[in-house]
Amino acid sequence: MNILWDFDGTLFDTYPALVEGFIKLSRRELDRSEVLKWLKIDSLTTFKHYGIDEAKRAEYKSIDKLYSKEYSTPFEHLKDVLSAVENNIIVTHRDRESTMYLLEKFGLTHYFKEIVSVEEQGFNRKPHTASYEYVLKNHHIDLVVGDRELDLLPARKLGIKTVAFQNHNIEADFHLDSYAEFIPLVLKKKSL
Repeated sequence: MNILWDFDGTLFDTYPALVEGFIKLSRRELDRSEVLKWLKIDSLTTFKHYGIDEAKRAEYKSIDKLYSKEYSTPFEHLKDVLSAVENNIIVTHRDRESTMYLLEKFGLTHYFKEIVSVEEQGFNRKPHTASYEYVLKNHHIDLVVGDRELDLLPARKLGIKTVAFQNHNIEADFHLDSYAEFIPLVLKKKSL
């Protein structure tokens, strides 16, 4: 089995860092749960909703990198799933440096065959299919796992089965709240 993974909110709980970083960037007192709701759509929509100029995206990424080192952790039971899969590939909007930092910090680097940093490698942001098509040239992908609609849309367009992680509000073949459910509910399904 080969799985394409989103990173933020899927492999790692980076939302605490993303929320804190966005609030710092806004220089306002914002409701954290409201900011999280918008970030779970995507950061472009969040910037628009709060009236933050897109020119501040580089500053936001810099703040996020700093906060991610302190606040981000892998989800529980993730190692069990990664070790049960033949090939794991990451496609992320996060830059390669901070992705590698977090993977190395928690001893997860060896589980991944490839990491695609969408913007650094010149691809259009998800939900555009270009980064997924790039992966498909080198690897057969059986499943895509993500926590937002924009992670799963390219997979559906390309005819790949999907898993929505901790988000029952998006269309997917499987919905999981914990990786403890992954092996019995997803990997053992004969329809994959």
